[in-house]
This record gives sequence, C-alpha cells and structure tokens, in this order.
Amino acid sequence: MLPILRFLMLLALVVWLGGIIFFSFGVAPVLFKVLPSRHLAGSIVTRSLAVLHLMGLISGVIFLCSSMAHAHLTRGSAEPLANRHVLVYVMILLTLISQFSISPKMAALRADMIEIDAIAPTDPRRIEFNHLHQWSTRLEGGVLLLGLAVAFLVARRLS
Repeated sequence: MLPILRFLMLLALVVWLGGIIFFSFGVAPVLFKVLPSRHLAGSIVTRSLAVLHLMGLISGVIFLCSSMAHAHLTRGSAEPLANRHVLVYVMILLTLISQFSISPKMAALRADMIEIDAIAPTDPRRIEFNHLHQWSTRLEGGVLLLGLAVAFLVARRLS
C-alpha cells in the first residue's frame, strides 16, 4: 500500500507541475506566435487554462489524500497541518482564485472588447485586462513555486 500512495503523491505533483511548466513555457507562447490573432490565441489559452486548473485541483486532492494516508500509515497521524499539506492548500486556493475570480473577469472583458488588438492601450477595459492578466500570471507562478517547494519536501521526506 505504501508504494502505491507514494506513487500517487508523486504522480499528482508531476501532473500538476508538469502541466504548469508545459503550458507556461510551451503552449501559451507558441499560440501567440503561430496563430493569426492574439484574440484567437487568447481564446485557446483561456480554455487550456481552465483544463490546467481542473487538472491542478484534482491533482491537489489526490496528493492530499495519498499523502495523509501515507502519513497515517507510517506515523500514526494524517498530519493535516504538515508543511507539504499547507503548501498544497495554498496552491489549491490560488488555483481557485485564478479560475473562479480572475479568469471570468478576463473573459468578460475580452468579450466586451471583441478584438483586444483593436482596443487602444489606454482604454480602461484593456488596462483592467492587462492588470488581471498580470495577477493571473503571478498566481500561476506562485502555484509553480509552491509546488516545487512541495516536491522538495516530499523528496526529502521519502529519501
């Protein structure tokens, strides 16, 4: 049972962190370079980000369940407030904020602007969109950094 729980913990982290890295450094930049308009690229990125967030939330729950079960079997306590678990709680919270607060606001602004490239950089809608995009990027970067910290803690604990 312990090897299966360790496998699930590591798989959850690999899926979540790998997805963020692939999306951030592979998919999103390529879409904006290859597709004919930023609007089209943004539409694909929006949908892809929703999938990435869902993968992250599922991975977070799998990690927490398997890690707490592993701790319970090896230490007699699920350790719900262990550092690795608290970091994953924060990762989940940041993902939820991005998906259910920032992404819908960005989508509404994109729909209102129709074609973002046709909107002046000084337009309040574009300024707000750019501000939200910065927060979205910061949250995703925060999730990645926290996830790397969790991976370090897990690697140290399992060695």
